[in-house]
This record gives sequence, structure tokens and C-alpha cells, in this order.
Amino acid sequence: MFEWSDEDRMVRDAIRGFIEKEVRPHIHELESGELPPYDIIRKMLATFGMDAMNAESLEKELAAAEAGEARAAGGSSTLANSMFLILNMEMAGVSLGTIGSMGVSMGLTVSTIRGRGTLAQKRRWLPDLVTMRTVGAWAITEPDSGSDALGGMKTTVRRDGADYILNGNKTFITNGPYADTIVVFAKLDEGDGTPMRERKVLTFVLDGDMPGLTRGKPFKKMGMMSSPTGELFFDDIRLTPDRLLGETEDTGSDKRGGDSAKSGFTAERIGIAALSLGIINRAQELSIDYAKKRTLWGQEIAKFQLIQLKLAEMEVARLNVQNMLFVAMEASKAGRPPTLAQASAMKLYSSRAATEVAMEAVQLFGGNGYMAEYEVERLARDAKSLMIYAGSNEIQVTHVAKGLLAE
Repeated sequence: MFEWSDEDRMVRDAIRGFIEKEVRPHIHELESGELPPYDIIRKMLATFGMDAMNAESLEKELAAAEAGEARAAGGSSTLANSMFLILNMEMAGVSLGTIGSMGVSMGLTVSTIRGRGTLAQKRRWLPDLVTMRTVGAWAITEPDSGSDALGGMKTTVRRDGADYILNGNKTFITNGPYADTIVVFAKLDEGDGTPMRERKVLTFVLDGDMPGLTRGKPFKKMGMMSSPTGELFFDDIRLTPDRLLGETEDTGSDKRGGDSAKSGFTAERIGIAALSLGIINRAQELSIDYAKKRTLWGQEIAKFQLIQLKLAEMEVARLNVQNMLFVAMEASKAGRPPTLAQASAMKLYSSRAATEVAMEAVQLFGGNGYMAEYEVERLARDAKSLMIYAGSNEIQVTHVAKGLLAE
């Protein structure tokens, strides 16, 4: 694959039409936090038939599992469906937080239950999650762990008869303030003195109204304001065994139980490349238009070589990130999806490129670029979040290097 197909372009144009009609009129309410993004997401899914498509794919998958047949998890990766990639790209250039909230709910939350849950657990939670009838959250980050998400985790569960008791807290949780269904990672406290870093990680599914669960108010952030992000506090929450994903503490060869989290990291980091491309596309589009219209010394600034250099470097970044996505899509279709190291490389480069392009767009706009009335100001704030979101870029270097040294 070296370019988008005619069908892809038709999808893109349709999505742009929806954005102009249903998203742009509400940008202020979304960015101020007055309007949670979920109803807009549901309308978008319904408009393009994605909710019905997801529901049908899930039902076929579950029916095949009940019949004992092997079937790939349909729709579990955005790489398998260019429509989802294009949707991510186009929305990222207008409301990054909105698409980020959708990605965590329909991506991370769904894929974890899909990958680790029993058939009964999948039937219990997935039908509403894949259609966004319910909102999902993926809770792993803690105040003192950050990039050391698994090793530094302090949230614990201890056995109490057949049940478990959950205590601790999570922070920077996308959709946390409003989520109906929350996937939570916690260390098993067996009371045997095992050092915290060496304890097994178990994964549970919580409902948003469970006794003992307290939510913080949405944070005020530098960017991605349309995505509600907050803290979760767990105070002696009683969890029945059917809320433990897989309904077993046995994690097989994965002794510490962190592989489900790592697979989530891989998917999330690939998604960052699509979001980055959306920001690059929009920043470049706005910059070209402005350069043609803005005049200084009696001529368009597009005729100045330094302005042309900025536009040319934006194009180089666009081509590089787009080609990374094309390669990942083709590899995935061939049954060789990106590894964690490759996904980290994609995230590292694309988020850096998006931030540089957005900041250069602000510079090209001059004083206007620093004003909130111009889109490039928001794009620059949103782009910066991608260098921190899904694991800081510094930690991506570690994963890329580990992948190289393991060869």
C-alpha cells in the first residue's frame, strides 16, 4: 500500500462532512469540558454504521467461540480497517480528545476484555462497549509509577474468601470521571512478604457505581481538553471472582501477568501514529492556506523561502508518518503486526513530528498563531500531549533499544 484508495478518500470526505456539521459547532463546549464527548461519538458511530458493524463482528466471534471454532478477533485492531484509521486521523485534527476517549473505550478497554476474558465475561461487557452504549476506561497509571506502570504499581487486591478486596488509586485515567466499565490492574497481596515489584498483576472489571469507588473531577489539562481525564480511588471494594478477567490467577508463562497490559501499550502506540498524522495533515492544510492569503511587503508570504522551507518540512513529516502507517497496515494484513518495539518507534517518531509541525504552524502564523481564535494554537497544545500520552517518549527509546538488542 502506497496511497489511500478511492474508497478511502470517499470515506474521508464523508467523515469531514460529519465533522463540519456535528463536531465543529461544539468545539468550545468540548474544549471547555462543558460537553462530554460521548453522545457525539455515539452519533458518529451510528452515522457510519460502525456500531452495527462492531456488534455484528463481535456476535460472530462469540458464536464461533461457543461452537469451539477458531476465529480471529474481528475489528480488534484499527490496522485491519482503514475506515477506523481515517476516522482517527480526521478527528485528531479537530478534536483530539474526543477520538482519544473513543480509542480508550473501544480500543484498550475492549481489547483487554477480548484478549483475557472468559466467554461469559465477553458476553457480559463487550456488546455495550463495542457500540459505545457504555463508556470504558483502562486504569493502570498511578501517581508514583508513571512510565514504570507495572513495577511501580501499588494498587492491591487481597483474597477474602472467594472474593477479592481492592485498595489503591489510579490517575490520568481517560474517561475515568464518567466510565461505566473500568478495567483495573492491581498487584495480588498474598500476605507472604513478596516484594511489591515481584507480585503478580491481576486484571479486574469494575462497574462505575460500585461501593467504595470514588472519582475525582476531570483535570484541567494543557491539551486534549475534550477528553475527560481523572483520578480513581478504591476503598475496600469487594470484587467477586467473576470480575477477575479469565476467572483465574494463573497467568501461564507470563508469571507477573503483565502481558495483557503490554499488548494494550502496543495497540495504543500504533494509534498515536494515526492521531499524529491527523494533526500533521490539519496543521499543514491550515499553513498552506494562510501562506497563500497572508501578505507582507506587497506579496504572499508563500513566496518567501523560509516559509517554503517550513511547508516542505511539514510535507516530509507527513510522508514519513503516513508511510509508517501504510507499512504497519500491510504487515498486519500479512499476519505480522508490529511488535511492541516497532510500535514504540512509530509512537516516538510520529508524536515528535506532529509536535514539530504544529509548533512550526504557530510560528508561520506569527502573532495570530498564538491566539486561541486560530486552530493552530490548539493543534500545538494537543500535539504535545502525544509525546507524553501512551508512555512518555523517553520510555519509548528504552523499548526500541531493547527490541534491537534482543535480536
